[in-house]
Amino acid sequence: MKSRACFSALFLFIAVAVSAQNVETNYKPYVATTQLYMYGNAQSMPVFTLGSADRFQLGFDDLEGGYKNYYYSYQLCDYNWQPATLSPFDYIKGFTINRINTYRYSSIAFQRYTHYQAILPDANSYPSRSGNYLLKVFLDGDSTKLVFTKQFLVVDPKAVISAQVVQPFTSNLFNSHQRVRFSATVSGINSFSPAQQVKAVVLQNYRWDNAQKNIQPTFVRSNVLEYNTENIAVFPGMKEWRWLNLTSFRLQSERVDRAIYNKTSTEIFVKTDIDRKGERYVYFQDFNGMYNISSYESINPWWQGDYATVNFSLAVPKVSYNIYLAGAFTHYDRSEEYRMKWNDSTGLYETSAFLKQGYYNYTYTTDDDNNLLGHTLEGNYWETENIYTVLLYYKGFADRNDQLIGISQINSRSDRPGFSF
Repeated sequence: MKSRACFSALFLFIAVAVSAQNVETNYKPYVATTQLYMYGNAQSMPVFTLGSADRFQLGFDDLEGGYKNYYYSYQLCDYNWQPATLSPFDYIKGFTINRINTYRYSSIAFQRYTHYQAILPDANSYPSRSGNYLLKVFLDGDSTKLVFTKQFLVVDPKAVISAQVVQPFTSNLFNSHQRVRFSATVSGINSFSPAQQVKAVVLQNYRWDNAQKNIQPTFVRSNVLEYNTENIAVFPGMKEWRWLNLTSFRLQSERVDRAIYNKTSTEIFVKTDIDRKGERYVYFQDFNGMYNISSYESINPWWQGDYATVNFSLAVPKVSYNIYLAGAFTHYDRSEEYRMKWNDSTGLYETSAFLKQGYYNYTYTTDDDNNLLGHTLEGNYWETENIYTVLLYYKGFADRNDQLIGISQINSRSDRPGFSF
């Protein structure tokens, strides 16, 4: 059962231009658990290959319940997530605005909400150009009533990228950081001038907040680009992420200290965390900062999973800088909402988050971390398991947008099995 709305070209172009955003953001406090990932894999990066059958899964909850008219559209951006100066009709084939028709009212859960979901791209509305895209979700077919945005990538494969994670040679980074060394073989590109037309971007664990951008090739041999400079694509190794199992509110996991069960709500208190930077590195499998919605207490966690107020605490001395709770569920955003507040009565830093049942990874970051998570309070280790994504963009001299022509992913521990170091 599907229905769509189509507006005039002029109105669409103006509306999209006015509401264009360049970051992934949630604009409404009543919308929670916004996720966009490859169909069936919640721990994946949403990447669509032109001409393929790739599909994304979009899901979110409206905590006000009831029914609202949610719509979505796409915004093409450059490699730095600035809106491209193109009409939507230049990069969308089919309808430029679509309605989200699949929804389900919550059941069993104390928290009243409506779960919305969609499988993207729709057969009658899909991206026709490669590059960076924002999925924009808004109300009542009016793109100025923006609710949230999610990032995804569209690739037109014209480059084969091979990558390797190595230890930096720099003495002060050798044991704590990881460097991505990679090369790209490019084909199908006209008037090829790598220094001016090609940009490389490297991501750690699918995050854009600390992405290393505009990386220039070290050597160029015909159509082969080598990226092997010692000071590029170097990331702090961090530790494996802290974890919290909330798949059941009744059967408390080992990370839960206690819970308060009210008639209409649940409050969870997580065991107090400590500064980990001096701890020995131990490997364990994690979600690399992401989370997975699941529940032991219901058949379908999407509309039967419950929410709880989850209280976090950190036992460190009072400091002059700010400390933040961070993870995919916070969008890695150093906002007031996730800032840890000092409690004089307990002598702890504390904050809370309203979370749906599932399995969560999280960490603590500070103002002093310079946007590189896992330094001040976590420590960095070369051995840590991380996922790196290498993106290659091309923009011809006459082009109006950056084309994404190559993508490669590598796990830093793929050739180093074991449980601890």
